[in-house]
Amino acid sequence: MLDQYLFGATSRISPEAPVPVVHIQRTDDRPGGAANVAVNLASLGTSTCLIGVVGKDAAADTLEKILREQGIRCEFSRVADRPTTTKTRVQSRGQQLIRLDQEHVAALGDGALLGALGKAIGKAGAVVLSDYGKGALTDVGNMIALCRKAGVPALVDPKGTDFGKYRGASLITPNQTEFEAVAGASSSDEDFVERGRRLIEELDLDALLVTRSEKGMLLIEAGADPLFLSTQAHEVYDVTGAGDTVIATIAGAMASGQDLSSAAALANVAASLVVRKIGVATVTPSEIRVALHRRGQGGRGLVERQELLDMVSEARSRDERIVMTNGCFDLLHAGHVAYLEEAKSHGDRLVVAVNDDDSVRRLKGEPRPINPLEDRMLVLAGLAAVDWVVPFAEDTPAALIADVLPDVLVKGGDYRPEEIAGGKEVLKNGGEVHVLAYRGGRSTTQIIDKLRG
Repeated sequence: MLDQYLFGATSRISPEAPVPVVHIQRTDDRPGGAANVAVNLASLGTSTCLIGVVGKDAAADTLEKILREQGIRCEFSRVADRPTTTKTRVQSRGQQLIRLDQEHVAALGDGALLGALGKAIGKAGAVVLSDYGKGALTDVGNMIALCRKAGVPALVDPKGTDFGKYRGASLITPNQTEFEAVAGASSSDEDFVERGRRLIEELDLDALLVTRSEKGMLLIEAGADPLFLSTQAHEVYDVTGAGDTVIATIAGAMASGQDLSSAAALANVAASLVVRKIGVATVTPSEIRVALHRRGQGGRGLVERQELLDMVSEARSRDERIVMTNGCFDLLHAGHVAYLEEAKSHGDRLVVAVNDDDSVRRLKGEPRPINPLEDRMLVLAGLAAVDWVVPFAEDTPAALIADVLPDVLVKGGDYRPEEIAGGKEVLKNGGEVHVLAYRGGRSTTQIIDKLRG
């Protein structure tokens, strides 16, 4: 589908009818339907192929152009007897005033999509079947069988009340209304889980994930305890496309080796982020990583340079103040901890750049470092004061600091601000450079000498 958004201001009522007059100031074309699932996957860094039906019209050309620009391979079946499904929304002051749909619903029934899936499945880590009830998934049963034969998980976003056609799928992801329309209304969570288990058994599914609005999500796997995932969104602006984000995140995570429960937990975080955005939208790995970091989850804050730049950019969009420091941090001691806590007090996010092993040897000589780079970074990432830890290979982090341009650059010892690597660039950018007091009596060298003594 193609989602068209018309944004404008309203200041008066039409003299022709009791409706607001919208002065259109901006238009935006976005991939919708199954195309939005593909865009969500691509935003997560997943290599994505989109197989689907479009018309022979300008809307199809627009849709394909947008998708290819995002690195998505398009295998479209273009048909002349129907238009590309297009939904036009008029938005004003953050509210949707009207939606205009252009579509023709009819079963495709020519085997074109099944054939395209057969050619593409050999390179797939997961297959998402997005059923919007438009007639494109006439062969959904054969598609699932094809996935089973290839050993590829088949994840289905279902439509309608006939779930029998999804028999044998790895996972189906109905919302609560869709689920209860098939399984019946539930009087309690226990009843809900029992009805879910019966559906899994009847349809020979591996698992069932039900999205339950403000109640979060419920994952039921055959032979496992149910997993209740509470909602994490405090501000909800638009739930459009949230289900697409959920199934895309699960598929991307499973294709990269995550188990289903971990993938579902990740999808729950992604959904909490996407509902804060207007219209069909996506989330990025760095947005998810920041959200997990805020919850004390998501690894130990180890990042590569580009990941760091992405997350710093997002932190700045929330008006957070970035502090940065650097060092070898070979044998972490109390002086380091106190220093990093003081550094963090100058802002909201603390970035620690760490010399790699070769640069430590060049600076300190053999047999330093005592601890390899990964160990030093892991220990630093475990400190409450530290947000992100990034390595650098040069003798100084000047180039890295020039890329990040923190609001505050911090260094310990007997320095003048302009002598600190990267200090000139930070000051030129309007940032601050602080020299923290040197803490005597605590150093890696003293610890090593004591052990030798």
